[in-house]
Formats: sequence, structure tokens, C-alpha cells
Amino acid sequence: MDPEQPGFFQSWLIQLQQQICSALEAEDGAARFVSSTWQREEGGGGNSQLLRDGALFEQAGVNYSHVLGESLPESATAVRTDLAGRGFEAMGLSLVLHPRNPYIPTTHMNVRLFHAHAEGQPAIWWFGGGYDLTPCYPFLEDAVHWHQTARAALDRHGSDYYPRYKQWCDRYFFLPHRDETRGVGGIFFDDLNDGGFDHSLAIVQSVGNSFLEGYLPIVERRRDHPHGERERQFQLYRRGRYVEFNLLFDRGTLFGIQSGGRTEAILMSLPPQVRWHCGWNPESGSEEAKLADFLRPRDYLEV
Repeated sequence: MDPEQPGFFQSWLIQLQQQICSALEAEDGAARFVSSTWQREEGGGGNSQLLRDGALFEQAGVNYSHVLGESLPESATAVRTDLAGRGFEAMGLSLVLHPRNPYIPTTHMNVRLFHAHAEGQPAIWWFGGGYDLTPCYPFLEDAVHWHQTARAALDRHGSDYYPRYKQWCDRYFFLPHRDETRGVGGIFFDDLNDGGFDHSLAIVQSVGNSFLEGYLPIVERRRDHPHGERERQFQLYRRGRYVEFNLLFDRGTLFGIQSGGRTEAILMSLPPQVRWHCGWNPESGSEEAKLADFLRPRDYLEV
């Protein structure tokens, strides 16, 4: 496939958005996604799908974007200086799900394609993406299933992808001021152009297509787990760490703001309710204290 013609990827993104929204609506059973489109003055736009106040999901956002511009924002060129001064075209699908039950993990998934062009020079293209899982009350079997799904999705393209992208995820979704990972990780990658456009495209499609396979079985296991005000307050407290990462360190959030994307769509990753409790730590031996053992890089497939 010609990397200068990204129409196939665009069609797949739109189809994947519809597929994921339909599956999540079926799981929730009480609420539906509300669709809104937006346009960008410089070029492009997107479609935001947002579900709120459901039986299963307190908030779920699944957003498609396709933006164009004359120059890449600083969040991109600071990492890759070869992109400075180039125009760009970027398209992707990003989702964040905030469940109501504290025993169901929050999750994030993103797949994207960038083209950077300059007159008289070959285009530079690359894919990125991944997914991660952020539980409040972790279960080892859930983390193992999540990582097994990720490895199976990548192993068909090469046995080295999962270990590399798993380590990348552990490094990226890390809060240095807390000295902890955001959750139990998953996979993350950027600057993917291995083996030509078709090979890289196939990797990204495997990641996007495997998301529901990784997440929905966990939802089914945990959706009816009993919980009360104690667990709710701990969930709100842990959501504060999610906010800290997204606002302080997430390159996707920064790129979206700097490139003139729709602010409400970009910040749909933030939970609808959250709390900070300065100086508080879970009681030793409590169910809440068990989370600390999961907030560090570890090999969940060697247990």
C-alpha cells in the first residue's frame, strides 16, 4: 500500500470506532454514546463519541481525529528535530474508559498515523499507539490476561515486538514524582515504520483489533463485584494520579492542545469525578495497600 495514500487507514479507524462504541453500549446496557463532530480552522477535524452516566461506565470517550497543518507543534519537533518546518497530516483513534465499579480498571487505547511533508523532500511517515490498564483493586489474573492478549496480537508480526513495546509502556506511563507506574501497563510504541508501510499497518491494526478482546473479559469478571463508599473514595483518590499523568506528562494531550484540536475531546480522558488526599497512604495490610505491588514494572507472563 502506498504510504502517501492513507485512506484505507482512515476508513479502518472509523470502522473501529463504530465497532468499539457498539460493544461498549451493549456492555453498559443503560446509556448510549452521543456523537459530535468538529472542524479545525487550519484543516481537518474529527468525531467525538461520549457516553456518560451509564450503568457500567461513569464516562467513556472514543474519539476519531484527522488534522492537517503547515507545521508540527513543539511537542512533536522537540522529540524529533528532523520534523521541524514540515507540514503534517495526522489521524488516529483514542479512547479512555472510566468505569463506575472501582473493581473494573480504567483503560486507555490509541492508534495513530502521521505524515510529515516538505516540498521537494520524501514524506516521513510513522505509526504509533498502544493500550494500558489502570486498576484500583488489581487482580493478577486480569493483568496476565491483558498482557497475554497484547503479546498474542504482536507475536504474529515478530516475537520481539511485545517485549520491546511492553518495556516502552512501562517507561512512558510512569509518574516520576510518585515513583510509580500509572497501572499494570500494556504496550506502547511510536515512530513505527518497520518493514514498510503494509507491515507497520498490520501491526497497528492488530493492536486496535485486540483491545476489546483484552478488556471485555475483565469487565465481565468484575462488573458485579460488591463495593461501597470506602472503595468509591479510593477510586476517586487513584483517579487523581491518572489526572496528574495526563496533564503533566502525556504527549498526546499536549499535541492535541498545541495542534488546535477540540479541547473537550482532548480532555475527555480526565475522569468526571476525582479527589486529592494529600499525605494519605492506605493502611498497611488493607485491600487498598495491595495496589502498590502492581505499580512497578514486572513481567506478568512469568508468574
